[in-house]
Amino acid sequence: MRHSTGRGLAALSLAAVTALTLAACSGGSSPETSEGTGDFEPLTDISLQLQWLPQAQFAGYFVALDQGYFEEEGFDSVEIIPSGGDIVPQDALVAGDVDFAIAWVPKVLGTLETSGVELTDIAQVYQKSGTLQVSWAGDGITEVADFEGKRIGSWGFGNEWEIFAAMAAEGLDSTGVSITTQDFSMNALLDRDVDAAQAMTYNEWAQILEVVNPETGELYQPEDFDVISYEDTEGAMLQDAIWADTQRLEDDPAYADAAVRFLKAVTKGWVFARDNPEEAASITYDAAINAEAAFPVGPVHQLWQMNEVNKLIWAGGDFGLIDQAAWDKTVTGALSAKNQDGLELITTEPAASAFSNEYIQQALDELAEEGVEVGGEYTPIDVVLTEGGQ
Repeated sequence: MRHSTGRGLAALSLAAVTALTLAACSGGSSPETSEGTGDFEPLTDISLQLQWLPQAQFAGYFVALDQGYFEEEGFDSVEIIPSGGDIVPQDALVAGDVDFAIAWVPKVLGTLETSGVELTDIAQVYQKSGTLQVSWAGDGITEVADFEGKRIGSWGFGNEWEIFAAMAAEGLDSTGVSITTQDFSMNALLDRDVDAAQAMTYNEWAQILEVVNPETGELYQPEDFDVISYEDTEGAMLQDAIWADTQRLEDDPAYADAAVRFLKAVTKGWVFARDNPEEAASITYDAAINAEAAFPVGPVHQLWQMNEVNKLIWAGGDFGLIDQAAWDKTVTGALSAKNQDGLELITTEPAASAFSNEYIQQALDELAEEGVEVGGEYTPIDVVLTEGGQ
């Protein structure tokens, strides 16, 4: 995944090229969840804030737009707004600038505690952590306990929480580890500016495997590195989730109705991406290369991303349901962790309203009645990386 960088990239419309808007269509009918109620006017225009630029990390949303799934659920206009680091998704949601937002759970937990606002995770898209710590093979960093005294790379902006949570579980003093800021490439590791670099399975890990090893003249291979997966540690935290405004959900029936319809469309988008990874990657690649503010990685890299992202989403259960044990593990990790200055990440449990399966369950039930397969595992495809992912 791509993360906050503070580059100040403006989010423009993808007709103008960065955000995507579903063109208004005539005669759009209200969905079944709204028909005949007479209690409210269904929302037909909504917006979604991403936490980075167009890439296969967000394929399900671009697919839902491309395949007309939002239109099928009664929306005339859906704006997908990327961020180049200039927009913090949960902040945009709190400010009322967007209707829904994509953000990692621990980042939002921090916002909830420091600001006192209420947001609700209405769908947990990623069921597993995709974060890695990558070091050179033979350098002796094969487990979290080896971090002591080392330069551990991180992007910051809340992406380091898993590092601190994993260290806390190992009893490591966070002040004894040098957390070193790295950029959104693997150059810090290649240049040996860090001892172990942060990477996502679906992005930076592929980036380093797309680089030619000057000693061999061939691409670097997995065996050239030691890799720690946070999913295999006590530091694993829930990542990409769909967030909604808690108060609006409670007070505005049109918004709650729109949340269900939105989740139905999104679920269909991710189901398509599960069953058609090559086409989904192509749809996302087209969105990226047509965006003015984007990080247009190559088509092979996008396909790698799509393959790896599907592994994080389709873990055998129904799409988007929040697992209580995984939620509790994320909260426990955040409560136990301290940063490099010895400061706690959060100090209190989040409110019960911080997540709800009510809306995604209703969406899944309606989709199941319509014959959509909303659960299952993903069968990975073989992706052969190329130099630069082209």
